[in-house]
Amino acid sequence: MDLLQIREYCLSKPFAVEDFPFDEETLVFKVFGKMFALVDLYSIPAWMNLKVPPEDVVYLVERYDFIKPGYHMNKKYWITVQIVDNISDNFLMNLIDTSYNEVVKKLAKFRQKLIEESLKNG
Repeated sequence: MDLLQIREYCLSKPFAVEDFPFDEETLVFKVFGKMFALVDLYSIPAWMNLKVPPEDVVYLVERYDFIKPGYHMNKKYWITVQIVDNISDNFLMNLIDTSYNEVVKKLAKFRQKLIEESLKNG
């Protein structure tokens, strides 16, 4: 996936929006004001931070050389993924889905219900 495809995929999530709250280089994707993905637009290779269950952080970091503990994030919950050629689109989309879902499950129940309804109505 290139950066444009990543952007389109993140914005395809219900109630997802993009923002530049830190600087003009770091694109942040949020759902109801909570970050689920951060993408550095100018680094080569590009990288993104994603939230994963704490029990998955160590496994992912040890298993994949393109995944590191979350850069400038709580390393208990966040990973940094370098967008390199050997990452399959499906693997990266799964990580984005996981991050989105990790954030959604911490939202207020009424917001979770809005997301569920949006997914049902497609």
